[in-house]
Amino acid sequence: MNMTTYILAENPSHYLEIETLANIIWREHYIPIVGKAQVDYMLDKFQSAEAIQNQVNNDYLYYMVSYNNTAVGYFAILKETKSLFLSKFYILSDFRNKGIGKKTMEFIEAKALAFQLNKIRLTVNINNTNAIIAYEKFGFKKIGPLVADIGSGFVMDDYEMVLGVKN
Repeated sequence: MNMTTYILAENPSHYLEIETLANIIWREHYIPIVGKAQVDYMLDKFQSAEAIQNQVNNDYLYYMVSYNNTAVGYFAILKETKSLFLSKFYILSDFRNKGIGKKTMEFIEAKALAFQLNKIRLTVNINNTNAIIAYEKFGFKKIGPLVADIGSGFVMDDYEMVLGVKN
């Protein structure tokens, strides 16, 4: 039986494991979308072990996704006033289309309800077609575009998407 579990990232070894996953997933997935220079910059700024530690110190919760005792991805959430912000959600390409994403989204929805929040919001690159399609299958709706300057001449050109969560 295939088993998906979630490990709350709480120490430097977890942060390093997520950094390693991010390097694999982001380089494969985002270089064709935003280019190597921006991916290198974003990995260093947002997904290094040190950056993850800083985010955890600022109330982000990072979880490693484990499938049959193998780390296959990760996600990060932040409890906001009115919604749960899904900051990161990544699964290694070899493990996509196995139901892991769906099971993980159910776990994230349960977290939103545990925080007494009835919606989840996220941002996704406007050219990240496969992710947008996946989020729409989960029930997310596009709210509108969001452009954010992330420094060093780079911008994140995203859609904001929202999912209503019901008990």
